[in-house]
Amino acid sequence: MPLPINLKKSEKMTYTVLVTGGSGFIGANFVRHLLTERPDWRVVNLDKLTYAGNQANLADLADHPAYTFVHGDICDQALVTDLFRRHNVQAVVHFAAESHVDRSITGPDAFIRTNINGTFVLLEAARTYWQVQERQTERSRFLHVSTDEVYGSLGSTGYFTEETPYDPRSPYSASKASSDHLVRAYFHTYDLPVLLTNCSNNYGPYQFPEKLIPLVLNNAQHGKPLPIYGDGQNVRDWLYVVDHCEAIALVLEQGRVGESYNIGGHNEKKNLEIVELLCDLLDKKIAPLPSGEPRRSLITFVRDRLGHDRRYAIDASKIERELGWRPRFTFEQGIEQAVDWYLANRAWMEGVLDGSYQKYYDSMYGESIEAKE
Repeated sequence: MPLPINLKKSEKMTYTVLVTGGSGFIGANFVRHLLTERPDWRVVNLDKLTYAGNQANLADLADHPAYTFVHGDICDQALVTDLFRRHNVQAVVHFAAESHVDRSITGPDAFIRTNINGTFVLLEAARTYWQVQERQTERSRFLHVSTDEVYGSLGSTGYFTEETPYDPRSPYSASKASSDHLVRAYFHTYDLPVLLTNCSNNYGPYQFPEKLIPLVLNNAQHGKPLPIYGDGQNVRDWLYVVDHCEAIALVLEQGRVGESYNIGGHNEKKNLEIVELLCDLLDKKIAPLPSGEPRRSLITFVRDRLGHDRRYAIDASKIERELGWRPRFTFEQGIEQAVDWYLANRAWMEGVLDGSYQKYYDSMYGESIEAKE
């Protein structure tokens, strides 16, 4: 079995990482992290630029000498195979995925295609280039980024560990569970040097506003309703995206091949609690609503989502024990930074919600972005 890479920033070597979905929320933050913290590495970003992939997320890096953007689909076998050859790809960090539970319920086919078939295409390209062409070294890595939703739902106590049986409850989580199993199968069958991470809910800069936190921030700024599913008591563990990116880079460099690592923020919060906190922060930071009422008055409870998991909570003790990682940011620190970023980058939000993005979204899913979550 290959040893951990254990590369140091001071080592002068070129290490080419193919990042899929690098123009999306977590992917863009990860690309920024690598280019800042690993200056001797090269990053090739493959992104289809669907509604959630946004070139504006990395526009300032377009001329960076260590960064290459490729517009394309992970399901395009010829393209993916050519990228490995042309760029001598030595590692893959696979973010690209359809990722919204509601959309998987109304249109599961895209989730099956991208999350399962796309992962298969990437695995085959890596196996062919590294093993069939005898280019695999101890530095070769295929890191598959997944979600805690594959584990199903928890009661009021307990935590998801790496040994928790999979129990997906939505087409989205089922497609991610399927891709996880496929990645593991390539390790056991072909000895492909894979790693898996399963993370809790991310938040932070560049998150597409169908997700809870940016959606609430956008709606609350403009006095629009803040829809909350059911009674708002569903619990999620929240992870600041900067912490997540640092953990992924650490797993890529030092994780044990064939292993999975849970990455959590140690921040369990109820959905209603999150929305109320965001309302209170906005009331302090920006002008009040024209009505003079607090933004909590915008909260509206709506019919619960089908198959809505009650609670997720990650046990991240393995990555702490083996690799020494713990989140640097408390939820209070992270959410303050996130709110400040969105307030300082309103032009980014307006660009995401302009006619072109809205038109694409509506054509694909038949409803307004603002109606989601």
